[in-house]
Amino acid sequence: MERKILVIGLGLIGGSLAKSIGESGENHIIGYDTNKETLEFALMNEIIHESCSTIADSASMADIIILGTPITETIKFMKQLDQLTFDHDVIVTDVSSVKKPVNDVAKALTNKQIKFIGGHPMAGSHKKGIKAAKGHLFENAIYVLTPADECTDPMINSLKAVLKDTKSNFVVLQANDHDEMTGVISHFPHLIASALVHQAKKWQNTHSFIPKLAAGGFRDITRIASSNPELWQDIFYHNKGKMMHLIDDWIMEMNELKLMLEQNDKVSLSSYLHQAKDYRDGLGTTKKGVIPSFYDLYVDIRDQTGAIASVAQLLAQKEISIKNMQILEIREGITGVLRLSVPTIEDQQESYQLLHNNGYELMLEK
Repeated sequence: MERKILVIGLGLIGGSLAKSIGESGENHIIGYDTNKETLEFALMNEIIHESCSTIADSASMADIIILGTPITETIKFMKQLDQLTFDHDVIVTDVSSVKKPVNDVAKALTNKQIKFIGGHPMAGSHKKGIKAAKGHLFENAIYVLTPADECTDPMINSLKAVLKDTKSNFVVLQANDHDEMTGVISHFPHLIASALVHQAKKWQNTHSFIPKLAAGGFRDITRIASSNPELWQDIFYHNKGKMMHLIDDWIMEMNELKLMLEQNDKVSLSSYLHQAKDYRDGLGTTKKGVIPSFYDLYVDIRDQTGAIASVAQLLAQKEISIKNMQILEIREGITGVLRLSVPTIEDQQESYQLLHNNGYELMLEK
């Protein structure tokens, strides 16, 4: 029997989820968005099967409702759904990157037919909106679920069954634990990246040449500061308690570093840098639970037309999948470094031998 899925909010995440689960013949996707052009695009490109102008009627018929909206909007829609009448149990889930405020609202719902399972697909893009939606956006990504207390394993499994075509790796966490962890590895780094950009902007008043030097490492470490400001303001607001705690931790960390420099403590500073390198180098290099592993190669290439395509073509001919690709500190007219991530250590070894045999200079990350 075909399941009816209502997706509220057809931006990058909501649209990509609709596209992914809609490809299954088991799901009928109904789309809602306040932007009429978004709805028209989704219908025209068969991302959804039908649209609705109000959520009341479609929500009452849905088996599962996905809230693909920013956190503040998600909370508003949850309260709106709470006022509707359902003649059956309906699973409601969201995509918010902060879970506790949403789960707290879920606990306060009075509609017993609503079974809330928080969700956070940990994938994204530098683009936004329905036109950037991709059915494969969540492939191999971590998809966190934070079910409400009354949700049973069969309910959670029902949601996983609907989301199986995303090809995500599901993890079940407590909402507070999720917010602490994503605060450390996602939200707080965004704050730091924005602060670094502001620092560079202020120093530009003293050294006007700074923008021309701000490449390589600076561009890499501040890339996320280019993300959607309105979206991130919403995230910071709803996770502000964790952010303030992390800022306090950061100030202490910076004071310790400052003391090492003031005292010319070379031993402590060297140890500090080595520990950071060892921890950073170990991230993601071996499979931990549902987290997929990756293995890196660093390839020297010249900044010329077709250089990257030539490397990719060589690996494609041997059916070696590239999980990630990044250009590191490339400069016009000279050799740059292309970092390739492949799924297995066997792929890493085979890629190394293949590229070495074709005249490339490269290094493996052990």
